[in-house]
Amino acid sequence: MKPLRTTRRRFLSASAAVSAAALTPACASLRGTRRATDIVTLGKTGLKLSRLGIGLGSQGGQVQRALGQEAFTRLVREAYDCGIRYLDCAQSYKTFEWVGQAIKGLPREDLFLLSKIGGNPDKPDEVIDLHLKTFGTDYLDCLLLHCAVTPTWPQERARLMEAIDAAKAKGKVRSKGISCHSLPALRVAAASDWVEVNLVRVNPQAKHTDTEEQRWNAPGTVIEPVLEQMEIMARNGHGIIGMKLVGNGDFTDPADRERAIRFAMSRREIDAVTIGFKSRAEIDEAISRMDAALAS
Repeated sequence: MKPLRTTRRRFLSASAAVSAAALTPACASLRGTRRATDIVTLGKTGLKLSRLGIGLGSQGGQVQRALGQEAFTRLVREAYDCGIRYLDCAQSYKTFEWVGQAIKGLPREDLFLLSKIGGNPDKPDEVIDLHLKTFGTDYLDCLLLHCAVTPTWPQERARLMEAIDAAKAKGKVRSKGISCHSLPALRVAAASDWVEVNLVRVNPQAKHTDTEEQRWNAPGTVIEPVLEQMEIMARNGHGIIGMKLVGNGDFTDPADRERAIRFAMSRREIDAVTIGFKSRAEIDEAISRMDAALAS
């Protein structure tokens, strides 16, 4: 793929609430400050990834799937050209089978591939190997249990957890963890010795964030209980990745996106974040907003 050329400075429009803050050019760096595309350490795993990751499963991957394989591959390459090295994937996403083609030819050692497995499959070792074959790689940087909602997930998914441990011992998986979608599940994850990485839904508006209801799509109410669990995770040395920063795509008002990104960047417990993109313009905006938030 030919290198992208920047022919002029691009400034992104913002709402009146944020118009006073100048946004930086796309893919630009702010000297002497933390940046969206910095390479950071994920908790006590010691693994490196870009602070901003590209989510490849918006609305279960339907958003990116609608682009078609060619445009999807181009989007991933544009994210890479902007410095994004973390790709957030899952077996259940409609883009799962496209990831291998999208990253083909990119330096594998530069990428942080995170994927997720739902449920408790009968032959989890075969499912893990399917990930490797589909992505065209020998290892995953991180593999998560996907969408836990009950506090008994360690018992319910014991078979899968054992398979992940075995794959980790063989070098097929470099780190392990969980994506939770309820507070009862999140509390168990925060205290867990098995969990190394937590994927946590977080935004100040509490849109699509964890509640006491044990169902994945329960409407969020307040963010404070989630923040309490993040503090416990940090004390336990867990890596913490924020998701749902833009409310699962619901934050169509730029002021909401600005507020949410600034909030996430202010939380020192968070190592990295993932945002689902469907265009280069969305990547540019997120980088600009994150850079500005980190510099303030």
